[in-house]
Amino acid sequence: MKQSESPQPATGVQMRTVTPAEAELRLDRWFKRHYPSLAHGHLEKLLRTGQVRVDGKRATAGLRLATGQAVRVPPLGAAPPPDPDGQRPLSQRDTAFMRDLVLHRDDALLILDKPAGLAVQGGTGTGRHLDGMLDALRFGYDERPRLVHRLDRDTSGVLVVARTAAAARFLGEAFRGKEVRKTYWALVVGGPKPRRGKIDSPIAKRQTAKGERMVEVEDDDDGQRAVTWYTTVESAAGKASWLALMPVTGRTHQLRVHCSQVLGTPILGDAKYGGAGAFIPGLDPKAPLHLHARSIRLPHPDGGTLSVTAQLPTHMRPAWTFFGFGEDDGDPFAEIDS
Repeated sequence: MKQSESPQPATGVQMRTVTPAEAELRLDRWFKRHYPSLAHGHLEKLLRTGQVRVDGKRATAGLRLATGQAVRVPPLGAAPPPDPDGQRPLSQRDTAFMRDLVLHRDDALLILDKPAGLAVQGGTGTGRHLDGMLDALRFGYDERPRLVHRLDRDTSGVLVVARTAAAARFLGEAFRGKEVRKTYWALVVGGPKPRRGKIDSPIAKRQTAKGERMVEVEDDDDGQRAVTWYTTVESAAGKASWLALMPVTGRTHQLRVHCSQVLGTPILGDAKYGGAGAFIPGLDPKAPLHLHARSIRLPHPDGGTLSVTAQLPTHMRPAWTFFGFGEDDGDPFAEIDS
């Protein structure tokens, strides 16, 4: 259902969207995370009287939440503590910025071209993030757009946003069922051997001398299975290589770990995983991460398949020019059934 884009009245009621990181949380634990001062007995009363709803329906404390669902939060009395994931007031500049990111728009979903350096969701010290500005992308809908997956702050490229709760559920299932094919571009230091192949190497979070990091581990019992297809599109005399990467799994920092620790070719600008070896003489020594979500192919909620591509971002163009790389790789994984 659509209506004009007037702001919602200030009734004290909040509509909060369940993020990918909160999927499968019990509703009561979701409230505990966001509103720690809310007593459980008070929450139960709000649930019994129908004041708390999920996607417009009555809910119980034990309901398992799904990505993209809308939680109605009524006035809770005492003000809750500041929430880093909360929505921020939108300026005209924010609205114009967000709408300029739209690569594709239809009745069910939006696909954005996220710039490097913009966080997808909030957190400690993150005042400006994409989720906090999604109201700019209502385009006349009553429902607030919902994230269905995420990209790291420093990764650019295609990002899918659902426009309705039904589309969010459909797309969430598609991502979990590995029906979505994502292709990334990366500029790495050196050249992988062999030039193409499949990485099947588990990773896990560990405390290291340089802080908390994802690292390659011996087996799946010690970490999570992580699978990536890769191919070398072009190479510059072994100094640098343009890789196309297709993750089959979606582990935290998977592509960065696989490039640096498995292939021995850190992504340009990835000081966290490549250290000093992640930079190339002749290029900006403060180069940001050169990892770009180039394209996505996914089942559409209304039927059929949708494919969208994001052009090479501005921060990666100097390196492409420096090495004389092109910009059209076709589909490097066309023959692979992931």
